[in-house]
Amino acid sequence: MVDYGLARRATLASVFAGHTTVADVCDAHPYLLRAAKFHGEATETACPICRKAKLTHVTYVYGDELGRYEGRVKQAPELAEMATEYGEFRVYVVEVCQSCGWNHLASSYVLGTGEPRSRRGAGEPRSRRGQQAQASE
Repeated sequence: MVDYGLARRATLASVFAGHTTVADVCDAHPYLLRAAKFHGEATETACPICRKAKLTHVTYVYGDELGRYEGRVKQAPELAEMATEYGEFRVYVVEVCQSCGWNHLASSYVLGTGEPRSRRGAGEPRSRRGQQAQASE
């Protein structure tokens, strides 16, 4: 897991020191704000810039095996299910303030079974593959 807390603190220090403008860091794309509103997971952390609203976490998934699901927003229960279905995919968590537009990459990590899907046989249960392999010997 990669935690971007140090980069976040450096960005905030730069804003509070006057080296970076608030407009430079409160620049969330409209699609990110929409994803936060409809698909994000609320946190108890106050926005470090406006201090009015609580931050929302938006979680994106990327990976070669994901196909049409690559780049989509997912929530924690969906990630747990996906981790048993796919060999490997990367998860990115972005913190977003829906009030002022602050956004920053909070963390990233890898999930999956560790076994490429093509080797497992797409969608076939492991026990059945073992039976077929024994029958062909």
